[in-house]
Amino acid sequence: MNGGAALNGDKVRPGIGQTGFRQAAPSAAAGEGTPAVLAPADAAVLDTVAGMLRGLPVALLTGAGLSTDSGIPDYRGPSAAPRQPLTYQEFMGDPDLRRRYWARNHLGWAHMQRAEPNSGHYAAADLERAGVLTGIITQNVDRLHQAAGAQNVVDLHGRFDQIVCTDCGNSYSREFLAVVLTELNPGFLEAVEAAGGVSAAPDADAELESELLIASFNVARCPLCGGLLKPDFVFFGENVPRDRVERSFHMLDRAGALVVAGSSLTVMSGLRFVKKAAKDGKPVIIINRGETRGDPQATVKLEAGVGESLVRLVELLAPEAPQPRTGAGTL
Repeated sequence: MNGGAALNGDKVRPGIGQTGFRQAAPSAAAGEGTPAVLAPADAAVLDTVAGMLRGLPVALLTGAGLSTDSGIPDYRGPSAAPRQPLTYQEFMGDPDLRRRYWARNHLGWAHMQRAEPNSGHYAAADLERAGVLTGIITQNVDRLHQAAGAQNVVDLHGRFDQIVCTDCGNSYSREFLAVVLTELNPGFLEAVEAAGGVSAAPDADAELESELLIASFNVARCPLCGGLLKPDFVFFGENVPRDRVERSFHMLDRAGALVVAGSSLTVMSGLRFVKKAAKDGKPVIIINRGETRGDPQATVKLEAGVGESLVRLVELLAPEAPQPRTGAGTL
């Protein structure tokens, strides 16, 4: 059952259960139809980059710009709508904001769950398999690197498919919580559909603004201790767990160069690795559309598509890898 009527002839792809998301027809760059092609000037820059990286172990840091071709919105990309993310302090301290968050997340998590790896995720996995990478540090919570076959991945900001109790520390699958929230809120998904459906937002969020629907939403508590449940990812204003930071620095210490793919490096959680690599005299390659906070430390900055750039690096650094795979791309 599809949620919401299509707007302006856009196709509607059904979500999980009765959550429907308005989505335009997939773009060719997102893995369906003719793959995106690098401009000759960008390809030439990557040829130079490959010469710099050849023979060096490389740490790869990825951000939201890698997953936009899989239909997952980002906060700061060139086409991103301005938005103010919920902070950790707001989530923990304000019951109304927490209710709003869970009402929207109950819709948005299904969109992210349906996302599939794109060519960039597969290219990163191929680089790892070929022994080029010391590991992948990702700021994304979508788990698409793992879905593409990568093994040595640090989910720096956590993962969307788990939740954790802030009181007892017990964790649960997000799929389990979906069942609980559906039982606690009979008719909620149908009411959202009747109101026209929703569109996806970053970090498993959704654009739901109906105050009436939000106010009616019942929030689940921890089934073990009755404590507050929180998605198992890092909110703005929350610290990244130390073990993830240490593991990421270990990847960087073992590397001779750092490649940043699809991150604006706005938050220090990612920028710290760029600063450390530059301080250690290691080449820093940044591939991102738009300015980043790491540009002053970059040895090379390339404003080009992340997926096609990583595919090109596979061709240059791991020519024995399989032909580029595109995956299903957008939702």
